[in-house]
Amino acid sequence: MKYKRVLLKLSGEALMGDKTHGIDSARLTQYADEVKSVANQGVELAIVIGGGNIFRGVEAEANGIGRVQGDYMGMLATVINAMALQSALEKEGMYTRLMAGLNMEQVCEPFIRRRAMRHLEKNRIVIFGAGIGNPYFTTDSTASLRAIEIEAEVVLKGTRVDGVYDSDPEKNENAKKFENLSFQEAYEKNLNIMDMTAFTLCQENNLPIIVFDMNRKGNLNKLIAGENVGTLIS
Repeated sequence: MKYKRVLLKLSGEALMGDKTHGIDSARLTQYADEVKSVANQGVELAIVIGGGNIFRGVEAEANGIGRVQGDYMGMLATVINAMALQSALEKEGMYTRLMAGLNMEQVCEPFIRRRAMRHLEKNRIVIFGAGIGNPYFTTDSTASLRAIEIEAEVVLKGTRVDGVYDSDPEKNENAKKFENLSFQEAYEKNLNIMDMTAFTLCQENNLPIIVFDMNRKGNLNKLIAGENVGTLIS
């Protein structure tokens, strides 16, 4: 086992499965199974999940909603996804804690760093919802910041693509995949791995990022075991 404590970043869109919006129960169950198999090995696991399957704050202005209001709506969308994931994990017999950047005591604990780390030490899966509680920050930024705060060894960014390419592999069949990249190379090549705030946080704190295909069964396990899956940025 290569990693002892990791932060897994999942996109909200991935939860849609084959649907056009909302949460696909089959995809949710699949993710819960993957997470369980890793947690059962003693890996301390924290999760940040986006809300794009329900609402995207950055697109709010196009609909006449102010950016700040839209971002808070997006934060609430992440809490809905986090609660769904928590429920799926607990159905699998996992112990979880949901911590949020906004105060909503009825459904989440407030984020307190020491408490989050204690939960991890007790082998509870910690899910971070509602971003960092401030507008203008994405869930990528939340993932980077929380990973640094809880002293995770790596950010695992689960996507529907099996790594980082020089162009969109879904549009260009000749797109070239990178196995390894330095932060500087990724920056110079203008590769859209994370937003710049999130990316810079990882770079400045020497926190590696691995981009991988979360939808392929067993990939998360392989990563934890140290196999070359996806693209490593370090």
